[in-house]
Amino acid sequence: MRQRQALQGARRAREFEAFVAGAAGRLMHAATLLTAEAPDDNPRARRLLTLALAHTYISWNRLRGEDPYDRARQYLATRFARAAWHQYGGLGRARTHPGAALATLAPQERLILVLRLYEGVAEEQTAALLGLPVERVRAICDRATTTLLQPPRSPAPAVVGAKVAPS
Repeated sequence: MRQRQALQGARRAREFEAFVAGAAGRLMHAATLLTAEAPDDNPRARRLLTLALAHTYISWNRLRGEDPYDRARQYLATRFARAAWHQYGGLGRARTHPGAALATLAPQERLILVLRLYEGVAEEQTAALLGLPVERVRAICDRATTTLLQPPRSPAPAVVGAKVAPS
């Protein structure tokens, strides 16, 4: 009996190691996009990844045909949303790395954009995962995409030494 459990434990560990070897890089990139941290300085993204992989490992024997990557991604997304909610009182603005491409977006916009465009999750699945109507997910994704593609203009620089005409 003990030998059988040891063999099952070793097989479970090998399967999980193979999963991590194949999926950790992509999950880390997704976590870095979510947190809008620099790729070489991303402690929040690393923590998200560690928690998602730990959660996946714990439930490894109960997956029964489920995709472990999908399970890890779901946990990553919900953990990010929950942390943003508790830390910032909602999915409003959060501190990000100023040079990050997604830093201009609110956490909810980043979450939906990463799930929809980077991960390729369908609108319906994204809506179900976040508990939002499909139309809301579509609107947020469209707004976030527009913000990235057409960033708001900065104010015109002041002209030094210019004379103002009297009115």
